[in-house]
Amino acid sequence: MTRVAVLFVSLLSLIEANAAEIISQKQLTLEGAKRAVAAAVSYARINNAPGGAIAVVDNGGHVVYLERLDGTFAAGATISIGKARTAVMFKRPTRGLEDIINKGRTAMIPVADVAWFTPLQGGIPLTVDGEIVGGIGVSGAASAQQDEDIAIAGASALGTQRGAGSVRHVPGPEVWAAYGQGETGGTLVASDAFRVNASRRDGPGQAEVHLGDTDIFYVLEGSATVVTGGELIDARDIASGELRGSAIRGGEEHALRSGDVITIPAGVPHWFKDVTAPFLYYVVKSSGQG
Repeated sequence: MTRVAVLFVSLLSLIEANAAEIISQKQLTLEGAKRAVAAAVSYARINNAPGGAIAVVDNGGHVVYLERLDGTFAAGATISIGKARTAVMFKRPTRGLEDIINKGRTAMIPVADVAWFTPLQGGIPLTVDGEIVGGIGVSGAASAQQDEDIAIAGASALGTQRGAGSVRHVPGPEVWAAYGQGETGGTLVASDAFRVNASRRDGPGQAEVHLGDTDIFYVLEGSATVVTGGELIDARDIASGELRGSAIRGGEEHALRSGDVITIPAGVPHWFKDVTAPFLYYVVKSSGQG
């Protein structure tokens, strides 16, 4: 073996050894941080929170994004950052740390001198595929419990689409946050066979036809008149298998209110003609025609 070949092999061995000592980690992006905060803000507004500062940090505790709602006390921003950092550094919700200290565990007292340590309820780790990528902290809502609920809503927004192959439990704060994401709603569960959305309407919409999906609506709150069947007016394609129109000619009217369920098979036109806001409903979209 020539000297050049020996050097080349040695270099490859060094590269492989160094590669074995390096691990890859998921990184929280600004877009992801803003998504978490948007979901938290939506949940706060839907649940009439009087204010709140919402901070997101990365897995090193560095601030990525911060938003302060009107009416939040001045120190709320600093406290929310501290909660987010504490959740990341301890890899657990800050509520548990507050409980430990309140129960008199004096071993935690020296940690209290660390500037970022904020053992107050309202900090939640941000986890993606089992890996902690950051933390979200909330301060300034009506109560410590509401701080935590808002933080949970934000944390859940980073992974709202889950496969249907395993059990999927959607916490209430995540569901309520999804209702603030408009007519298309926030996807709570998604798979090749079906999708579950939490949707909201504040007024009439366009007429629709889904050629491949059956829609099942369950009304949670509000009332609406939905027209099914008939003929789509000004029909146009907006995507493969998706048609929209300005209204429906003919068809059958259905008065929907809280607790009602309606099933609209694939290929059947439907139109929210009248809506009493807020109209909140679950949508199960099935790829089967039934």
